[in-house]
Amino acid sequence: MISMKHWAVFITNDSNKSRFVHRLLAGNVPELAFPKGFRGALLSKLALERFMDEEDRHGTKIITQGTQQALRTMSSGEQKKALLNHLFENDHDFIVLDNPFDNLDTGSQKELTKTLEEKSKQTIFIQIISRKEDLLSFIENFGSLKKDELSINQTLEKTFTSNEVPHYVGSIPNALNPIEFNHDILIQLKDVTVKFGNKTVLQKLNWTIKKGEFWQLFGKNGSGKTTILSMVTGENPKGYGQNLFLFGKKKGSGESIWDVKKNIGYFTPAMTDKFKGYHTIENMLVSGLNDSIGLYLKPTESQLRLAKKWLKLINLWEEKDTLFHDLSAGQKRLVMTTRAMIKRPLLLILDEPTAGLDDASAKLLVDLVNKISRESDTATIFVSHRKEPGLDPDFIYELQMQENGSTGRVISSL
Repeated sequence: MISMKHWAVFITNDSNKSRFVHRLLAGNVPELAFPKGFRGALLSKLALERFMDEEDRHGTKIITQGTQQALRTMSSGEQKKALLNHLFENDHDFIVLDNPFDNLDTGSQKELTKTLEEKSKQTIFIQIISRKEDLLSFIENFGSLKKDELSINQTLEKTFTSNEVPHYVGSIPNALNPIEFNHDILIQLKDVTVKFGNKTVLQKLNWTIKKGEFWQLFGKNGSGKTTILSMVTGENPKGYGQNLFLFGKKKGSGESIWDVKKNIGYFTPAMTDKFKGYHTIENMLVSGLNDSIGLYLKPTESQLRLAKKWLKLINLWEEKDTLFHDLSAGQKRLVMTTRAMIKRPLLLILDEPTAGLDDASAKLLVDLVNKISRESDTATIFVSHRKEPGLDPDFIYELQMQENGSTGRVISSL
């Protein structure tokens, strides 16, 4: 009988994770001493995307057979549960867990942890992990991946070393063309209810966001956070006919989507996939002034001076000519957050900005967001399932799932 020897491999944003996973599944990681011929499988966001693409293109359900619901319409927790059950049914010797708790709410994390603990007696798990707090309790063997080099360590303390995070020097730069808005209230929802077919998703929500306030939007997977954000950005038609007020105008009173978007800076990690061209990070920041994907007009001297101030603030001025796609994941998030903020919008929306980051990179981003909130009149909505250490919002708007749709409540701290 093979001993259940589980592993945690800590990665940073400089680790070559894709190559390492390929080596694992090919049985080419002798440091872990697995018997020859061991069959492995992968639980990851990428693996889920492949199944979703297959379902979208051909209508073929592979991991959700027997259900009416499409895989893409499931919450992150439901998707990972479906994939994990599929992997267990196919009798693999080991399963690679690629940051399994990313994008999961607290309840889903607990449910997944319980399942993995139960299955750990029959299946070997290799947890690829960026955040120390995510470590599964039954794992007692540790490694760390530095770029392509795997180091095996005897203790967790030797494996996980927290890098000292530098402080930001200087103040948040001013806007080139300040947005004029003479009201205190930016966004207001009054008894907003949203239904999709016969299903009520949001039930009589009341939420008011004022200038300079720092909010965390919190709630379980499937509670309606994305629906709220899409209404705030003016994209969701469910906002019509509601008591929804965006920057002083009721939704549907003649405003265009661009009238709304000009007041908003927005970033979610999925946006980084849109920037596949040869954009320098300096040009990336300047493009944020025009909300364009890429820079197609020669920047003015004043635009370049503003970009320099922001790059100095986030300690990337010396890399201004570096191509965006050559940056680490942590650096990309800093650039994209700064890009969303460079025009000094009335409202900054950051949707899961720390997902997939290592602890040091997440702290850098959290410190930047806290600084933006302290030193500007920009209101901020920070969406995260994780209780980020050091994050300092003024208020939390929590969605609570009910049978007849999620309700919302305001709390001062988690």
